[in-house]
Amino acid sequence: MKSKIAITMDEEIVRQLDYLVMQKSYKNRSQAIEEAVEEKLDRLKRGRLARACAKLDPVVEKELAEEGLAEDVDNWPEY
Repeated sequence: MKSKIAITMDEEIVRQLDYLVMQKSYKNRSQAIEEAVEEKLDRLKRGRLARACAKLDPVVEKELAEEGLAEDVDNWPEY
């Protein structure tokens, strides 16, 4: 389901947006804006994930991964 909103934008951005619509890059302004917002939200999400990963200690993470791997390897099916 979609929600209708109203936004105020700089005139130059609107001109660029209209140009993209005119060039058939997007069906309409709404589609272009929706895609831009989705991309921005995705980048913000990845940035938070990267910052969280940067806080991890690689040595500890490797030890945890190897510990779990050693326990599980005996239960793996043969191929």
